Amino acid sequence: MPDHSTPHPADRPDEAIPAETLPTRRYVENKPPRGVYVRVFIYVVATHVLLAFMSLLVVVAKSR
Repeated sequence: MPDHSTPHPADRPDEAIPAETLPTRRYVENKPPRGVYVRVFIYVVATHVLLAFMSLLVVVAKSR
């Protein structure tokens, strides 16, 4: 998964950046992208549906 965080300009000493252009606070991305929650939700729902379908197959097979 690609890194969406922006590196701090002070972490790159090879470029000369004036001190007044540096941000005062360091940006830290501590929340995962929203798509991660959607993907996990879909996986959980799909797993439950698959489990219910397999249980239904077992019930049908035992009734025969």
